[in-house]
Amino acid sequence: MKKRGIINVQLAGLLAGLGHKDTFMIADGGMPIPQGVEIVDLALCGGVPTFRQVMDAILDEAEVEYYTLAREIVEKNPELLAYIEGKLSDVESEMVSHVELKELSKGIKFAVRTGEFTPYPNIILRAGVAFPA
Repeated sequence: MKKRGIINVQLAGLLAGLGHKDTFMIADGGMPIPQGVEIVDLALCGGVPTFRQVMDAILDEAEVEYYTLAREIVEKNPELLAYIEGKLSDVESEMVSHVELKELSKGIKFAVRTGEFTPYPNIILRAGVAFPA
């Protein structure tokens, strides 16, 4: 039995299968995930689990080299934006419109659906390498 880290079988397997430059998303409970994209549905009810809980668990296990957010988060959810920028302070990023973020999600490897019910807590992460290159 696994002693620590992510114990969700589906999510643990998908994270282990990430290669350099693969992209994946952590999304709120209402984000439309494009057809054909695998969904790890962790949502139980509104607010459970939170975006932060899921992001913290994933960042403990995955190397991230780049991320993309919807620029609407600046106005609509500055507290969550500060959390994300703090957690990924040394990682390059970009902001696009929410519509563009949805379009970019068509190319992701998988999406993790949380129970988050706040505005614009959706992020596309790009896998890095966990060793010096």
